[in-house]
Amino acid sequence: MTDHRVAFLVFDGMKMLDVSGPAEVFAEANTFGARYTLCYASPSGEPVRTSIGTRLAVDSSAADLEDVETLVVTGGDRLVTEPIPTMLSDAVRQLRTRVSRLVSICTGSFVLAAADILSGRRATTHWRHAPLLARAYPDIQVEPDSLFVQDGDVITSAGISSGIDLALSIVEHDHGADLARDVARNLVMFMQRPGGQSQFSAPLKVRVPRTPALRAVTDLVAAQPALKHSTDSLADLAGVSPRHLTRLFSAELGTTPGKFVETVRLDHAKALLDAGHGVAETARVAGFGSAETLRRTFVARFGVPPAHYRARFATTRPDPRPR
Repeated sequence: MTDHRVAFLVFDGMKMLDVSGPAEVFAEANTFGARYTLCYASPSGEPVRTSIGTRLAVDSSAADLEDVETLVVTGGDRLVTEPIPTMLSDAVRQLRTRVSRLVSICTGSFVLAAADILSGRRATTHWRHAPLLARAYPDIQVEPDSLFVQDGDVITSAGISSGIDLALSIVEHDHGADLARDVARNLVMFMQRPGGQSQFSAPLKVRVPRTPALRAVTDLVAAQPALKHSTDSLADLAGVSPRHLTRLFSAELGTTPGKFVETVRLDHAKALLDAGHGVAETARVAGFGSAETLRRTFVARFGVPPAHYRARFATTRPDPRPR
């Protein structure tokens, strides 16, 4: 087995966990036989100051990096509030041709976008900043509801802790599920959540309505998705006409009552499938009535049947074999 060199590209203001989380996964993998060599570089070669105020030393400048297989571009709050530093995007652009796998953590995807690497690709970032990424770079297919997205040799991940999930998935790809499972156990974490798993649940995605009547409606649907919610019944709850309720949904939430109910039910169904519930039970509890209705709706929204989605979590469950 040969060494696999992983380089972290860091900069002033970068999130410390974007480095420490994935780095610990790779370092832990080495205790079980992997051979990851970790190094750290900044565009200038100077130490950087992280988001928590820690001074982080680096091994070299980005230009002096050699023999790197995987490049990890970290994220930071400034990447979405200020222009991407030219030195940073230039460094990524130059290193792109010299690495076999390019990874971004959280808002690091904005650096990849600024370096023209994500054009025409699928990508994700922190859910809060996904709309900005889509607006700023319309040629990127942004997937805001994924923990990480792989498009060829480029992998982007969502908010902060998802970088740990991504690193563990890389370990599993490089060395197999058994070694990755050992790493997860030693770090007292779950086996990685598959990249398609939702970043957050439906109630977190929905803006809190300004109108009290609409807020009562959304709270009820989120709390009890299995009820028979119709536009008429929700309008009765809000004390308005169905037409007025539809206008409220459109004005404040940018959707229709029916689509809102469907979205909440789908996210509830995903949570149930994540927890290991069967498709038929999930359909009933989430309010779809039948497994076939759930299947049609699930495929239309996510592109895979619920049974396939559930099967993707096979490696996230504890290994039943005795150790």
